Amino acid sequence: MAPEKERNGLSNYAFTLEKRFSDLPETKHGDETDSSVEGDTNKLAYCVTDVPPWYLCILLGIQHCLTAFGGIVAIPLILSQGLCLHHDGLTQSHLISTIFFVSGLCTLLQVTFGIRLPILQGGTFTLLLPSMAMLSMPEWKCPAWTQNASLVNTSSPEFIDVWQSRMRALQGSIMVGSLFQVFVGFSGLIGLFMRFIGPLTIAPTIALIGLSLFDSAGTSAGYHWGISAMTTALIILFSQYLRHIPVPFPMYSKDKKLHTSRVYVFQILPVLLGVSLSWLVCYILTIYNVLPADPDMYGYRARTDLKGDVMSQAPWFTFPYPGQWGMPTVSLAGVVGILAGVISSMVESVGDYHACARLSGAPPPPKHAINRGIGIEGLGCLLAGAWGTGNGTTSYSENVGALGITKVGSRMVIVASGFLLVIMGLFGKVGAIFTTIPSPVVGGMFLVMFGVIAAAGVSNLQYADMNSSRNIFIFGFSMFSGLVIPNWILKNQRAIATGVVELDQVLQVLLTTSMFVGGFFGFVLDNTIPGSKHERGIVAWNKAHEDDSSNTLESGEVYNLPFGLSSYSSSSSWLRFIPFCPPGVSTSLENTALEPKQPLGHPEPPQLIIGVTL
Repeated sequence: MAPEKERNGLSNYAFTLEKRFSDLPETKHGDETDSSVEGDTNKLAYCVTDVPPWYLCILLGIQHCLTAFGGIVAIPLILSQGLCLHHDGLTQSHLISTIFFVSGLCTLLQVTFGIRLPILQGGTFTLLLPSMAMLSMPEWKCPAWTQNASLVNTSSPEFIDVWQSRMRALQGSIMVGSLFQVFVGFSGLIGLFMRFIGPLTIAPTIALIGLSLFDSAGTSAGYHWGISAMTTALIILFSQYLRHIPVPFPMYSKDKKLHTSRVYVFQILPVLLGVSLSWLVCYILTIYNVLPADPDMYGYRARTDLKGDVMSQAPWFTFPYPGQWGMPTVSLAGVVGILAGVISSMVESVGDYHACARLSGAPPPPKHAINRGIGIEGLGCLLAGAWGTGNGTTSYSENVGALGITKVGSRMVIVASGFLLVIMGLFGKVGAIFTTIPSPVVGGMFLVMFGVIAAAGVSNLQYADMNSSRNIFIFGFSMFSGLVIPNWILKNQRAIATGVVELDQVLQVLLTTSMFVGGFFGFVLDNTIPGSKHERGIVAWNKAHEDDSSNTLESGEVYNLPFGLSSYSSSSSWLRFIPFCPPGVSTSLENTALEPKQPLGHPEPPQLIIGVTL
């Protein structure tokens, strides 16, 4: 297919070489040029099904790994406190390698067999809080001697049993809790639930994903506001002001031999360029001791040599495997707490799917794709528990934001990210290199990413009538409650005291998850307060998110199963009724007519009824 041909209304213009690239045409300055630039402003360089050059996939894959790095690495470091690993840096590096490996594996499963959108999988903070709550119980509190570095012998059997027994209990709880997510996804119950979700539910859920992370972004950026501001300014400069400026690069082809071609590198790699330049500046300032060496002084966290011991201690090669810490055990309190985190993760992931589809130029995800996505995420949590990361997996919101910045929505880039994460998990030294990224650089990157996520959520309100006082009330109340209630609960954690520890943990997790609180109020109010379907945005929403949207060639190209599995399921009459299998679609050009769309209020399709029955 010629590169200049549009796909899904999105033109591929970031790279313009012959066959894959072509020289930029000469244009005259004036209104014609301005209008063409304005027309290209919101277009993607590569949409979901496009395959960029292999070197671009690697570069963009590294960029996504850098974007997810903060969350993936922070989780095992925080979890190590509850596992009594304060003074065991080598085991911490093993945990980091394990979570890298599992994140890459789950990413490949999700992109290949799950939702099939360019969305990265990684550790989830929604499971971190119940995990820490479980490890803070009296029977799992760390012995006093583990807090003293002089008394800890990391190779002694006693110390190994202390932290591995806690890890095994955490593993079992995560594995049992993840089975609930697997059931909800593959049974189609999440698809049934989506029947009642409209723009006034999705908008606050996605927006609060970004807004609720303001404290994390502010904390990281606050370690050195100068470095953070430089990182943010560089990303904004590259992604917004220089995005339409091509840079000449030497190229070679059989026809033109050695020649130069102009590439929109600033549009495609703004985050990677911004983070790399800021990282380099911090490295130079560290070498010349411009940054303070005293841990108590402002700016110390901007140094690049804070985790040098991790580099020296990490092995060159490590191979994580299931059960590497021993046979998992199960704790009832842990399972109930993990279930609360799983519910919050599913709500967040459904919002991420819609945001990812919107930013990557894909049609809205149909129900069978959402079912598979949630089911594969549950399977990913099961694998994470088996491998012993001490955490689960979920869709990464910050990487969804990266799609809006880079304008590259190809899922092959995320496939490259998955392989890179697996490699980082296998080679300990490679993963240890990324630990030197200063916190202020990560914070500056988060300032841009989380803002894009919040804006992507608000953009869903275009389907609803925002001149309606009803809709303004629902959205405003949902957003404000999603910020106020979690903030108050975090400041008054003893306020929840029902007398049942497990119930306290469930309420604690749910009420401190902003996207769950906002999405819950939006869901309940939108479905109970009287309003016409046009006013609620249901008419416009259904038009863009048809139940039969999977019966289009465009949607099938994105969401159908790979390796001919969709064709096989279409030829088998009984497979069409499985909730996570795509319905039969004729790919013949003579038979592209769509089936009649179901009117509003029509009973659920058979596959959902069968899912509920299962």
